[in-house]
Formats: sequence, structure tokens, C-alpha cells
Amino acid sequence: MSFEIIWQQFVEGMKETSWLEYIAVFTGIASVWFSRLENIWVYPTGLFNTIIYVYISTKGNLFGEASVNFYYTIMNVYGWILWAKKDAQQNHIVKIEFLNVKQWLQQVLFFAFFYVLIFFTLTYLKKSFAPGAIPWADAFASATAYTGMGLMAKKKVESWYWWIATNIASIPLYFVKHYVFTSVYYFILLIMAFFGLVEWMKKGKLLSIVNI
Repeated sequence: MSFEIIWQQFVEGMKETSWLEYIAVFTGIASVWFSRLENIWVYPTGLFNTIIYVYISTKGNLFGEASVNFYYTIMNVYGWILWAKKDAQQNHIVKIEFLNVKQWLQQVLFFAFFYVLIFFTLTYLKKSFAPGAIPWADAFASATAYTGMGLMAKKKVESWYWWIATNIASIPLYFVKHYVFTSVYYFILLIMAFFGLVEWMKKGKLLSIVNI
């Protein structure tokens, strides 16, 4: 595919972007910005983003993306509850931490389970209900997102690695499905994810030193 064709598809896609998609993109960017700052507003803004994307994805027969955003919606509520919890001294209970080796293995197995499940589900549904699905790519983007969202709710530094993988996979995935502005959105999130990783690594190391 030549640069001219890609550019033409980009321009046409931007023209076709709905106002709902614009709202979803900007609330999503705000959510990631708040998550980098460890600000609980990550979840209210995230809920706007995910609920809209559930609707957009379902309307466009993108059931893999719809399932991810439905999961995001549930995890936004779960994460909101966790991040809001405080002890008797009014300190937040959930703090930024690194995974240990056992937890890393658990997350890899979690990712593998959902990758296989989503891949075979979309392969089956593609024939009749989800013609726009790209099973191997959708499964990878979805499974990494499931893993990253769960880890972020628990304030694990490594959540950002999974977000980076999700964003890299989602940029071309949404572009070929003609959701161009969402593709741009994931490119912005990719850049923000690197900053978020650095920020959380600093905080995680500082807390580790304090707790020694």
C-alpha cells in the first residue's frame, strides 16, 4: 500500500469520524493523563470513553473491540473502588508496586488464556456475526488490554508494558477498520504510555525504598 493511498484513507477516515468518536477519544486521552498522575479521575473519564466505544464497536460489528471496552467499563468501576479505599490514617491502601516473579507468570498465563479464548471465538464468529474481525490481531490487542487494565486497577507498574503492547497493536488495527481518528488516538496513547511507565517506575522505586 503506497503512502498516497494511506494518506487518502486517513483524510477520508477523519472526515467520516462521528462526534461520539471525538468525545470517546478526548475522554480516553484525559483518562490516560490522569492515570499517569495516579489521579482517581482516571476512572470517571475512562467510563465515558469505554461506554461510548462499546456502542461504537457494537454498531460497527467490531465485537472484539466491544468486548474489550465492556471489560474496561467493569474494570473502571472496580479500579475506582480500589483507588478510593483509605486506611484509618486516610492514606490510600493501594500503592504503586512492581510485580514479583510469581505475579509475572500469573499475568502471562492470564494473557495466554484470553488470547486463545478470543482468537477461537472471533474465528468462529467471523463467518456470520463479525466479518470485520481479524482474529489473531484482535485477540492480541484484546488480551493485552485485559491484562493491562487489571494490573492498573491494582497499581502495578508493569501495567504500562501491556498498555504499550495494546497501543502498538491497535494503531494499524483500527486504521484498516476505517476508524482513523481512533487509530490516531492509540498513537497518542502509545506516547503517553511511555511517559506513564517512567513516572510509575520512579514512584514504585521510591515507595520500595521507603518500605525497606
